[in-house]
Amino acid sequence: MILSKLAARPVLLLLGLLAAFALPWVIYPPVAMDIACWALFAAALDLLLGFTGLLSFGHAAFWGGAAYAAGLMAVHWGVPFPVAVLGGALFAAVLAVPIGYLSVRLRGIYFAMVTLAFAQMVYFVVNQWRDLTGGENGLQGVPREFFGVDLSDPFFFYYAGLPFVLLGLFAVWRVVRSPFGRVLVSIRDNPARAQALGYPVERYKLLAFVLSAGLSGLAGGLYAISHGFASLHEVYWTTSGQAVMAVVLGGIGTLWGGAIGAALIVELNDYLATAGFTETGLVTGGIFVVIVLVFRRGVWGTARDLLAARTARRGDPAAAETDEAGPAQAPDRQEVTAR
Repeated sequence: MILSKLAARPVLLLLGLLAAFALPWVIYPPVAMDIACWALFAAALDLLLGFTGLLSFGHAAFWGGAAYAAGLMAVHWGVPFPVAVLGGALFAAVLAVPIGYLSVRLRGIYFAMVTLAFAQMVYFVVNQWRDLTGGENGLQGVPREFFGVDLSDPFFFYYAGLPFVLLGLFAVWRVVRSPFGRVLVSIRDNPARAQALGYPVERYKLLAFVLSAGLSGLAGGLYAISHGFASLHEVYWTTSGQAVMAVVLGGIGTLWGGAIGAALIVELNDYLATAGFTETGLVTGGIFVVIVLVFRRGVWGTARDLLAARTARRGDPAAAETDEAGPAQAPDRQEVTAR
C-alpha cells in the first residue's frame, strides 16, 4: 500500500509531462502556449493564495510589467528571447519588493485592495508612458530572436518556451515541499503561533510575495514573446481576476488545480471567441459560480478528495492522506534547521 502511494506521484508527474508535450498536437499551438503560460501564472499565484493565505488582486502588475519589460528588451536590445523572458521575470521580482513590503503588513481584504491599487498605478504608468510602451496601441513587433534560429512557427516556439514553464512549475513545487514552504503553510493557518515560535512572519510573507511575482513575470514575459506584442490588457485588473479564477476553479492549494483551471479558462475563451461570442465573461463567470457551488474545493481538489475517500473505504488509509498544502501547524525550528 505504501509503495503504491509513493508510485502515484511519479505516474501523475509523467502523465502531466506527456500532456504538456502532446498539447500542440491536439490544439492550436498558440492556444497551447497560452495554456502553458497561464498554468504557470496560476501556480505562482497559488503559492501566495493557497500556501501563504494572501489573496492578491494585483498580480497583473507583475505579469504585465514583465511582458512589457521582456518586449522592450527584445525590441530595443535585440536580445535572444530566453534573455528577454528572464529579464522580465527579474523586473517583476524587483517591482514586487516595494509593493510587497508595503502590502504584507495587511491582511484579508485590505491586502487584496492594496495590491489592486498598486496594480492600477502600474496600469496608469504604462498607459501614460506612450513613447516607451505605445500607450493604448501596446508594444508591437516583439521578435522571437534565438541566435538566428527561426521560431516564427508557433509549433516550434511552444517547445522552445515550454522548458521555462516546466522550470517555473518545478520551482513552485520545490518551494512548497521545502521547510520554507512548510513555514508558509503554518503562517497561513496560524500566524500568531508561527510568530510565537520565532519566525519573522512578515519577512516570510514578503519572500513568498516576491517569489510569486517573479514566477508570474516569467509567465508574462513568455506570453508577450509568444504573441509578439504586449497590450494594456496584460496590466489591467481583470488579468489578476482571471488568474484567481483559474486557481479557484482548479482548487486552492493544489498546484495541479491551477493548471487545470487555466486550461479550462483559456480553452473556453478561445472557443467562444472563435464562435463569434463577444461576452465571454458572462459564460466564464457563470461556469465559475456553478463550479464554486458544486465543487467547493475546485475541480482537482474535489476529485482528489473523492479518490482519497474511496481508497480509504477500501482499507488503505495511508493513500487517503492528501498533503498538498503541508502540515497545519508550524514545524519546530530545530527540525527546519536540520533539514
